[in-house]
Amino acid sequence: MTKPVVLLAEELSPATIEALGPDFEIRNCNGADRAELLAAIVDVDAIMVRSATQVDAEALAAAKKLKVVARAGVGLDNVDIKASTQAGVMVVNAPTSNIVSAAELAVALMLAAARHISPAHAALRNGEWKRSKYNGIELYEKTVAIVGLGRIGALVAQRLSAFGMKVIAYDPYVQAGRAAQMGVRLVDLDTMFAEADFMSVHLPKTPETVGLIGAEQLKKAKKDLVLVNAARGGIVDEAALYEALKTGEIAAAGLDVYAKEPCTDSPLFELENVVATPHLGASTDEAQEKAGIAVAKSVRLALAGELVPDAVNVQGGVIAEDVRPGIGLTEKLGRVFTGLAGEVAQQIDVEVRGEITEYDVKVLELAALKGVFSDIVEDQVSYVNAPLLAAERGTAVRLVTETESPDHRNLITIRGTLADGSQVSVAGTLVGISQRERLVEVNGFAVDIEPTDHLAFFTYADRPGMVGTVGGVLGEAGVNIAGMQVARDTKGGDALVALSVDSAIDADTLAKIETAIEASKVRAVNLV
Repeated sequence: MTKPVVLLAEELSPATIEALGPDFEIRNCNGADRAELLAAIVDVDAIMVRSATQVDAEALAAAKKLKVVARAGVGLDNVDIKASTQAGVMVVNAPTSNIVSAAELAVALMLAAARHISPAHAALRNGEWKRSKYNGIELYEKTVAIVGLGRIGALVAQRLSAFGMKVIAYDPYVQAGRAAQMGVRLVDLDTMFAEADFMSVHLPKTPETVGLIGAEQLKKAKKDLVLVNAARGGIVDEAALYEALKTGEIAAAGLDVYAKEPCTDSPLFELENVVATPHLGASTDEAQEKAGIAVAKSVRLALAGELVPDAVNVQGGVIAEDVRPGIGLTEKLGRVFTGLAGEVAQQIDVEVRGEITEYDVKVLELAALKGVFSDIVEDQVSYVNAPLLAAERGTAVRLVTETESPDHRNLITIRGTLADGSQVSVAGTLVGISQRERLVEVNGFAVDIEPTDHLAFFTYADRPGMVGTVGGVLGEAGVNIAGMQVARDTKGGDALVALSVDSAIDADTLAKIETAIEASKVRAVNLV
């Protein structure tokens, strides 16, 4: 059988090639050479690029077999997403690959601008000792404004908080409660310019954000403002920034991105109060390797017919950034559901509540079904065939959405009806800045436990001594408990012990626990 062809249009790390594995024919071309690219792309199944290769409508028209465009990085300015979607081509990127590197560079530019690192360095190299001229300012106890509190903005806020800075942010798409969890106060644009001593931009480049910070806004800023843009060129009006820096409306700037790149002749580069780098946000060994490995895995999934969590466009639509973190959790919930049910359900409801229901969450229904059937059928289950497996087994599936979520910002519940009419349910959520996965409900019992590789659930009549009994039996079997939750419906009613353990619990040990506590239901779930 002919192997799928993957075209590497730019130099990628050896780890990227290794992550692709032996199942593909690898070809190379210089994607920056237009003629070479158009000739090479004709019969390939996937193309992997960085930033120099333009995958536009012309290139897509030439690619007769193309299924996937993979950008080994975050930005997609060089990929025509609309044309790709119209051509039925999936676009994937590596949205988290460079976030640490980009956040660290933003902090570095801020420090360099505040302490005049660039001109002091240049003076010293010219044999000049200008210690008194380059007197800087501290970050400590100053107010920093984060413009865009997404993943990178949140990391910058976290790091600058450690400097003892007061952190405010402007982001109309972030709830005040979420910002407060990060120790950040949300403000409007005018308040931000009035209060900020330092400012760091972390917004995507869209028609709404181009020129967001221009002459009018800079006139409202403090005279000692240090402005950093390591996000996308064009968000800060460069002509207005030049005038503000030259006339002393603001104090300094740190820049890594420009409206047109490559950029080597900007008047901004003539100013001593500007520290500038050539778009180095993702230019670390770690970021490049993570990006390459991430998109290589996405290419493998896509060419295998799987739905790819990092796909920018899928089945003609887009997976929203806020929805993507829930995909892995939902798949785990599906597997826990099957472990609890012990059979194929006749009806499954995938309930999604909270803020993410503002977006298309159809992908979470697919993720739930993939999890539900992964441990039931022998064949590989994918996002493509999971609905077919449900239909073949007579399982009716419904996606239910509700904007209200009283107890959690977002809540995903899988609820099913079994052949005997009984109900099984499991719910989960993501918590904190790092979006940690938590199980928060099992069969109506409120819990709070991490969905680790090995889980167990015991339902029994509530009475003293049962928790100790469970621990004793597991101890004798050499099974270590990593986490435990005990819940009950009423005092003396039914109770549930939910456990995460370090190793799988064998059938004999489960039977001993069932007998010892006279459990009405015993279930073990292994997610490995």
